[in-house]
Amino acid sequence: MNTNELREKFLEFFESKGHTRCPSDVLVPTWDPSVLFTPAGMNQFKDHFLGKVKLDFTRAATSQKCLRTGDIENVGRTAYHHTFFEMLGNFSFGDYFKRDSISWAWEFLTEKKWLGLDPDRLTVSVYLDDDEAAEIWGNDVGLKANVIERMGEKDNFWPAGAPSEGPDGVCGPCSEIFYLDNFGEEVEIWNLVFTQFNRVGEPPDNLRALPSKNIDTGMGLERAAACLQGVETNYHIDILRPILEAVSDVCGVEYVYRSENGRRLRRITDHLRACTMAIHENVYPGAQKEKYVIRRLLRRAVLDGHQMGLDQPFLHQIVPAVVEQMTVPYPDLAETTERVVGVIKNEEANFFDTIDAGLVRIEKVFTEMKSQGRTTVDGAAAADLYQTYGFPPEVFEALAAESNLAFDWEGYQRAMDEHRERTGTVAHVVMGESGNPIDAIKKAFYHVDFVGYERTESEAELKFIVAGNHPCDHLQDTDQETEVITVLDCTPFYGESGGQVGDSGEIIGDHFRFVVTDTQKDGDLILHMGQLVEGQMRTGDRVTARVDVARRQGIRRAHSATHILHHSLQEHLGSHAQQQGSKVDDDWLRFDFTNMTPVPVDTLRKIEMDSHQKITEAEPIAAQILPLPEARSQGAMMLFGEKYPDPVRMVSMGDFSRELCGGTHLDNTSDVGILEIISEEGVSAGTRRILAYTGEKARQHVQQLKTSLESAADLLGTDLAVVPVAAKALSGRIRDLKKQLSGSGKTPVVQETPRESGKREMTLVEKKAALQEAARILNVALFDVPQRIEALQAEVGKLEQQQAEQEKMGPITADDLLSEATEIGGVQIVVAEARGANPNVMRQLIDQLRKRVSPVAVLLGASQGADKVTLVAGLSRELVEQGHSAG
Repeated sequence: MNTNELREKFLEFFESKGHTRCPSDVLVPTWDPSVLFTPAGMNQFKDHFLGKVKLDFTRAATSQKCLRTGDIENVGRTAYHHTFFEMLGNFSFGDYFKRDSISWAWEFLTEKKWLGLDPDRLTVSVYLDDDEAAEIWGNDVGLKANVIERMGEKDNFWPAGAPSEGPDGVCGPCSEIFYLDNFGEEVEIWNLVFTQFNRVGEPPDNLRALPSKNIDTGMGLERAAACLQGVETNYHIDILRPILEAVSDVCGVEYVYRSENGRRLRRITDHLRACTMAIHENVYPGAQKEKYVIRRLLRRAVLDGHQMGLDQPFLHQIVPAVVEQMTVPYPDLAETTERVVGVIKNEEANFFDTIDAGLVRIEKVFTEMKSQGRTTVDGAAAADLYQTYGFPPEVFEALAAESNLAFDWEGYQRAMDEHRERTGTVAHVVMGESGNPIDAIKKAFYHVDFVGYERTESEAELKFIVAGNHPCDHLQDTDQETEVITVLDCTPFYGESGGQVGDSGEIIGDHFRFVVTDTQKDGDLILHMGQLVEGQMRTGDRVTARVDVARRQGIRRAHSATHILHHSLQEHLGSHAQQQGSKVDDDWLRFDFTNMTPVPVDTLRKIEMDSHQKITEAEPIAAQILPLPEARSQGAMMLFGEKYPDPVRMVSMGDFSRELCGGTHLDNTSDVGILEIISEEGVSAGTRRILAYTGEKARQHVQQLKTSLESAADLLGTDLAVVPVAAKALSGRIRDLKKQLSGSGKTPVVQETPRESGKREMTLVEKKAALQEAARILNVALFDVPQRIEALQAEVGKLEQQQAEQEKMGPITADDLLSEATEIGGVQIVVAEARGANPNVMRQLIDQLRKRVSPVAVLLGASQGADKVTLVAGLSRELVEQGHSAG
């Protein structure tokens, strides 16, 4: 049975048992701050397990994409460990429990219609005190006592060790199923978790029965496939062996199972598959959080290739082999192959640039340690290696382990903390939520009705008040430093989400006025944050919630402009230019998108002009709620790695843009008014960022642009269009004068700058291009061009004055200086003013004197402008050899 058939049979089996087949969740669950990557099938149902949300079904089955790095040191070394893998799982939410879970697991594993495994090869384990599970295995399934092993909480409880060690929260015993494979190994292929307790406090008597018991099971797809296909490792199954062979071919290394290179080839296979799946979902290699994990995996794989003799990027060549094997369950992979290849190739190239120097440094560290009898790698050395050469500390640790050396993680972290303090780098920390009153509110009040799409003012009831992190039923006389949060039963205030900032405004009651400075979302709650500025408010009060309309309109302009900009980027750069993140504020937007290189200035102008065209075409903007499949069929843009609800809200702009979006938008593209791109820059490998203004901010920016260009033209005495040419000529004039004054250049010929362009009127785009070019030439910010021109013109004046003084005084010669020499002890001493000479000329004069007479000591001085004097001294070789110094 091939792996794709196994996956389908599992889902089909549980559908036959009344389960809803749910799609895999994304690899990076941004809604869950407790994890970087999805670690198990139950993760997408966590809020339901915790009672935060209600589902329309009580039974579910999934094949979930997972990524774990807890056992990364075993990847490639053991037969069954992976970073990326698929987890088959069936779940019950207060429906069936142990009896059905165990019986169905046995049926699926042993019935010929399904997997048809030999029952005599299967054994099970249960928790030490779980008599119920043991009885079901014995009486219902018919297993003998000698194949039912009772084990402690470290092995058969989830989370492991929870009764004794915690953490508090939902937990329960589990039952594991093992299969004796063709090579004599007992392989754990399925874990059935019986979530039946809530742990509270320390033992004893700290396990409280849950009113609603749940089932959470997990079967590793690759492990189960290896057992069914009778192969020795997961890497030999039908969907991994072709990737492994591709790795072997590209590396030019024969695959031998029990060899060091065999382990390296398996590790590359695993890491490349993990990175391909993650980058497909827009998780690019970087320095923080999940991005760092992908960088670490890629660089470990590159190092494996380097240790097998490769010295050029190679991983990207294997990506198509990964895509070919994984497109059956994940067909969207084929759409991003080119982008994934580009990202991986770029990361490889960056690491190959430093890998040799880094390895030499590591070898030096190891040699020094052995000579000094030390057995633990200095953490500070590892931190320095990461900052200098990009070597992830985990890779350093792995190399140390190969040399039987330990790694000082505390020292590494200490050194990195010191580095962050020096550089201002932020360390990302996930804070805990214990004692948060908002959690209690969510359990009591699931949902706030948002009415802000239709109106900006509404009547509502004040449901909850939280002041200074304490819930209260009434509030008065708060100081301005105390943050107050209010929750209404319905609200027109948009809570920050999807990149759009939260609304501000006010909430008015009969006896109070509450100013809303920000609005946030927490699950389905909308939280109004601000201060009580007058009166007294109580829960249950009827209120009027009023959004700041002018600010909301600015946000709407920026958000609609973001969709227009996204369309233009894809039109001019290609479909790979997908959104990577955004922030939308009052007439201001930041848009991050996928692109491996900077956007050329000419292309950026075309993108801006195309956006202007869409604005002036006055296309209608409309939003509608519709089923996810229907939105997809209508061509709605969907981002890989995003998790969408069903149904979805689709925002359409004419026929050119359809995006799934929950934000607030205009009614017509013409209402954007104007879109001005302010800058385009890189934020990380493969990700670019555009900043832009709309509305009033854009108009102010345009006016400032025009004023700056006009001021520059006035200073230079030219037409607007000639400003860049004149700025270049001004810079060249300074360069020539400095060369002439230093004696290293000819007398500069003053070039006449054209004063007129022959153009009567410039368009706004042309004016912007002229100012941008002048800013580039002068190496200053856009609106600093006039000030820079003034400064350069002043510098030209000073240099020309120096040049005139120099010419007036005439050149000084070595003969002039010798005529003023004094002899002391047989040494000619020359101390003189070298009128009009610069340091270079003075050095040349000293060299001439040393050739003419010896021994000689010389000290020359000259004024450089009104407030600077330069001294230059020198001795003949004879005096230097006698031990004298001019310093």
